[in-house]
Amino acid sequence: MQRSTSPRLSTKRPPKNLWRPLAAALSTIALAVAVAVTLPASAAASAATPGAAPAAVLKQTVISLTFDDGNANQMTAASILNANGMKGTFYIVSGFVGAASYFTRANLDSLKAAGHEIGGHTVNHPDLAVLPADEVKRQICNDRSTLMSWGFTVKSFAYPFASSTPANEAAAKACGYNSARMLGDLQSRFGCAGCGYTEKIPPANPYYLKALDQVDNTWTLADLKASVTNAEKTGGWVPFTFHNICDTGCDLNVTPAVFTQFVQWLKPRALTNNTVVKTVDQVIGGTAKAAVAGPATAPAGPGVNAVINPSLETAGANGLPSCWMTGGYGNNTPTITWTSPARTGSVAGYVSVANYVDGDAKLLPAFDLGACTPTVVPGHTYSMRAWYTSTVVTQFAIYLRTTAGVWQYWTSSPWFAANPVFSEAAFTTPAIPAGFSGISFGLNVFSNGTLETDDYALYDSVGAPAPTVVAASPAPAAAAPLVQGPVEVHMNSGTDAPTGTAQDLSGVAPGDSK
Repeated sequence: MQRSTSPRLSTKRPPKNLWRPLAAALSTIALAVAVAVTLPASAAASAATPGAAPAAVLKQTVISLTFDDGNANQMTAASILNANGMKGTFYIVSGFVGAASYFTRANLDSLKAAGHEIGGHTVNHPDLAVLPADEVKRQICNDRSTLMSWGFTVKSFAYPFASSTPANEAAAKACGYNSARMLGDLQSRFGCAGCGYTEKIPPANPYYLKALDQVDNTWTLADLKASVTNAEKTGGWVPFTFHNICDTGCDLNVTPAVFTQFVQWLKPRALTNNTVVKTVDQVIGGTAKAAVAGPATAPAGPGVNAVINPSLETAGANGLPSCWMTGGYGNNTPTITWTSPARTGSVAGYVSVANYVDGDAKLLPAFDLGACTPTVVPGHTYSMRAWYTSTVVTQFAIYLRTTAGVWQYWTSSPWFAANPVFSEAAFTTPAIPAGFSGISFGLNVFSNGTLETDDYALYDSVGAPAPTVVAASPAPAAAAPLVQGPVEVHMNSGTDAPTGTAQDLSGVAPGDSK
């Protein structure tokens, strides 16, 4: 992903080049052969000739080819690497595995079998620098724990958006990682002038591992080569970062043709220039540590409202309340923001839809691992409520989070009638299925019209206070079947929530009462 503007940036240069001289005359064939594998052919021939001038041994340059997010088209890169005897490091967002356009578990097994490294990239790909400490630990630790439970040895981590803080570096270490990669801290045509062309081996801070800017379609084959040849002047480590390997229809991409040409150009340099390709783990080393679980979040007690910032009064980022985000899908023109006057406090949520063809728009608690979204207990039912006024019918769209941190559409409430004054919408959910631990919900707009919402609440049905008004009809139907994969939320999220995009995955049409 694109590099955040906020992370710490190191501008220290690497040590100056040190060239180690060889003896002018080599007396044995064995020694001549040893020199030949570390020198360009011309230099090796010269050194092996009695009376030739002294030659210099090239310091080793290490290239790591890393891949972020687990995009399915990276299997193309894996095939190219396999054909050329190279191994890469694939940083995986565990909550995206199995979703459309992302790796499947079978893909990950195939990568492992071919000798590639599987690393971690958080559960849901948030900007860690803006999250509370416990949520950071859940994102980093639980991602690694899930990948390890699938049978992978996970030692290397990459910060989403290349965004971190010293506290988050400490969290990566505490979660059992041996390294954590940043972006944009090595010099290239694309930035970081004066930073130096290589990372040290071993790095000064393995939890702030320097790397080139991410590769995208502005990089030419010449740019890729230059990052290698510049490094070869001194030796050292150069991590490359790729996202999509495709020709069109994707962002942050390099074409398969350019990637193939780069790999084929790189391959013989192991003999001619002492430039080798290694995974991040092969460079960093260290033992594989045990999995570490992130901090658990407890469900709210009887009669306690589990919604964080329920009246939307605490400001967050992107013009939204803290711990809230926008959601929606389909062909329509949504506007989602704050408005006043409110039912209580100074502001209420506002959702408007124009040019409606299909889909919906909504404001709802941010999808995360527990800092913002309420924790629920399998087998329990929950009473969800929100005060609203609207020009059209509305309903609750409800999402659940798996114990592995994956968000999925679950079901919808019955419709609530259009209402010119604030009234309370209330709905009691079916029992929470096994394997789920979090919930998010919001009133939506699924036609041309407007909706204002305020004063949300979620209670365990046992001990819940009676709602003021129940404005729903008709009776609810059975819950829709759950669908595997992440829910990606369109638009923006609040300060304490990851920024992403989300769609409903159930196939249930907006307005259906299931």
